[in-house]
Amino acid sequence: MERLWTKSFILISAGTLFLFNAFYMLYPTLPLFIQQIGGSETHVGLSMGAFMLTSVIIRPIVGGLLDRYGRRRFIVWGLLLFILAMYMYDWIGGIVVLIGLRVFHGMTWAVSSTAISTAVTDIIPPSRRGEGMGWFSTSMTLAMAFGPMIGLLLVQHLSYHALFRFAVVLSALALLLILGARIPFRPQADTRKIELFEKSVLPVSISVFFMFFAYGGITTFVPLFADSIKVNSGLFFLVFAATLALSRPLSGKLSDRYGERAVIVPALIVTIAALICLSFSTGSFGLLASAVLYGIGFGSAHPALQSATLRLARPDRKGVANASLATATDLGIGLGAMILGWISRYTGYSVLFQVSAMTVVLSLFVFALVVRRSLTANPGHTDNPRNAAG
Repeated sequence: MERLWTKSFILISAGTLFLFNAFYMLYPTLPLFIQQIGGSETHVGLSMGAFMLTSVIIRPIVGGLLDRYGRRRFIVWGLLLFILAMYMYDWIGGIVVLIGLRVFHGMTWAVSSTAISTAVTDIIPPSRRGEGMGWFSTSMTLAMAFGPMIGLLLVQHLSYHALFRFAVVLSALALLLILGARIPFRPQADTRKIELFEKSVLPVSISVFFMFFAYGGITTFVPLFADSIKVNSGLFFLVFAATLALSRPLSGKLSDRYGERAVIVPALIVTIAALICLSFSTGSFGLLASAVLYGIGFGSAHPALQSATLRLARPDRKGVANASLATATDLGIGLGAMILGWISRYTGYSVLFQVSAMTVVLSLFVFALVVRRSLTANPGHTDNPRNAAG
């Protein structure tokens, strides 16, 4: 069996953990910071939207450049500019400047995160891709659980100054760790033009979009829903993150052994069940049961869909394939939060989570009818990257 836990894989996974912690520390604290400097809820929405929209626009361009010029230079420059953006938050005094910084920060995030997620696919052995992506995704999962918690603690007990400086330190540590990783790279054979989208992964991207559409509703509205039924929303996210972290490596191994289809279909069905359970919850038992189910379903489906993406794409098109998947993820989260918010305003949380379940049904429908056929017709490309560093 090919070796997974190499020095490079450990360094890039640890660096990702630090980077994503810095990123998620801003999730619950930035809206509070905006209010402190005189902003309104509208300004909060604009700042979040500016970041997401910039990231969506930049990712496809970055993906094509990664396949042409390699990963390392984009990781280095992306992280250096990401660190600069984090440092600049400490000097912001007005809303207009903040929104401009959010645009710049979104660009740095799109470059660095796309380059890192592509680089790790070059390091993971093809025969252990599902397991490797499961473990790598766990570093992001842990950051989702602890990043917001750390951010709130820093703001409550110290200051925003301490928050931004600590985020700079974590981002710098991420850069130092990832610099120690050896990243193989095989240049793109066709250098006539830079592709912005990988057509072979379009069906997977659509399936991922619908799955993350529901995820956007979960992350945005579960805290409000939990408060309405007098339950601590932190319990939901803690149980969700713990289940997610446990399920991802196991589902990755199953994906390598039995194929992505054997994991994704039941995982999406469990995700649908979790959202239906959530829509009927009236207390802590239902909320925590849905958190467990959602952690198992979502946690198993996501790395398997990533693995399917890499199996469908050509080896020299990994960068644009990863960018296509990340764009679908960003769009799903952003549009899900906005559209489901509008639905909840006129119907309520129960209907919101039922609509979320229907979007995962659409994800399952697209996968079962289109993606499964593509995976059957294309058993996978053979990866044989050159040893030259990218």
